[in-house]
Amino acid sequence: MTFKYSVTLPVSGGNKLRRFREWADAHLPELSYSLPHQTPIKTETMTVRLLTLDDRALVLRTFANAPLN
Repeated sequence: MTFKYSVTLPVSGGNKLRRFREWADAHLPELSYSLPHQTPIKTETMTVRLLTLDDRALVLRTFANAPLN
């Protein structure tokens, strides 16, 4: 799969990758995405790679209604 598109989300704190996976499983279980291998704890954002522009719009809409804890 080629993840051509990306979205940068405001996520702070530790365990960003685990928290995003749990959020995606709960809110968008059918979504195909790729995460970086790691993210520094000091960063306030996280980039998620996606397959389509529609997936990007879906993530943004869902994130606006149910942000990551």
